Amino acid sequence: MARLYVVPTPVGNLEDITLRAVRVLRESDHIVAEDTRTSRNLLRHLSISKPMSSYHKFNEHGVVEQIVQRILGGQTVALISDAGTPAISDPGYLLVNQAIAAGIDVETLPGPTAFVPALVDSGLPCDRFAFEGFLPQKKGRQTRLQQLVAEPRTMIFYESPHRVGKTLGQFAELFGGERRGAVCREISKKFEETVRGTLSELAARYADKEPKGEIVLVIEGAGSAAKKARNADTAAEDTDNGR
Repeated sequence: MARLYVVPTPVGNLEDITLRAVRVLRESDHIVAEDTRTSRNLLRHLSISKPMSSYHKFNEHGVVEQIVQRILGGQTVALISDAGTPAISDPGYLLVNQAIAAGIDVETLPGPTAFVPALVDSGLPCDRFAFEGFLPQKKGRQTRLQQLVAEPRTMIFYESPHRVGKTLGQFAELFGGERRGAVCREISKKFEETVRGTLSELAARYADKEPKGEIVLVIEGAGSAAKKARNADTAAEDTDNGR
């Protein structure tokens, strides 16, 4: 039966693609890609040749109905982004939404996404977390940051390399310089790196040093920071009481 497959692709190391993802791409009639040039490199590596069309944030409203009609006409379509899982800080939501509205079966494969390994590697609590993706660049940015000051869960952000220093400085100012964080870059690639520290330390490190590659910022939540402060106070009281 014709359907829409949402297929995650590697965020770095091409070996991270799943066997199932390869099979689905091979069996699909048409592949819809965020950037067909980038995706052709991946498909060439996998020895897959399929008709392709582009679907990105600048054209999604104009082409979504064409894709829906393609599936309703009997074709199986696979949606991929440049890296990671479509619809997670990448185009995909609109197509999935419209496909469901048209009665099309949608099947999303599990697979690579950047924020999960970054969260675990940060060393911060990962039983509860808030994924924020990209913050607004201008309008609404300060308002959103103020709303997150009291967020108790670990927070995850995507950020471009040239804004990392500024963003960490804003975090330190609003959330408190002693909050812990991690800057994760180039996940699953050759120069993968995770730098951990307080927000003050990280802001100072990247104030005049622009990191290279794809960046994920993981920030300690207010709940974890408050718990740590309470534990420190209890330990100090125990010391004062001679325990």
